[in-house]
Amino acid sequence: MKVVLGSDKSGQSLKNKIHEFLTEKGYDVIDTSNESHEDFVDATLAVVSKVQEDESNLGIMVDAYGAGSFMVATKVKGMIAAEVSDERSAYMTRGHNNARMITMGSEIVGDELAINIVNAFVTGKYDGGRHQIRVDMLNKMA
Repeated sequence: MKVVLGSDKSGQSLKNKIHEFLTEKGYDVIDTSNESHEDFVDATLAVVSKVQEDESNLGIMVDAYGAGSFMVATKVKGMIAAEVSDERSAYMTRGHNNARMITMGSEIVGDELAINIVNAFVTGKYDGGRHQIRVDMLNKMA
């Protein structure tokens, strides 16, 4: 599994902290951010593209509020993403929705909470079973 990170200008600092945390924990991290991704739309599409290269990849996108990147990610067919601002939602969206990407806002969550959110997301596992019906429905959309 690779964890794909991205941010626009507003999320750069928090994304860097997340990158450091994941690297320290031994995760294989791909950072898609660069100067051409000043806008959350381009930055989000870069993350989505890398996540979709391998079924085991997960993505994390940081912008100012998380909502914009969430809207972009969910426009891409086959991408299940969740905008999160707490650990429980990050964990549960993996377990129940098989979300492969989360978005969050650097103006919403602080550094410590963001790290906890990321940890919950990357350690969460899809439960399958009764949730597969919903996941199949989500995958047919967009």
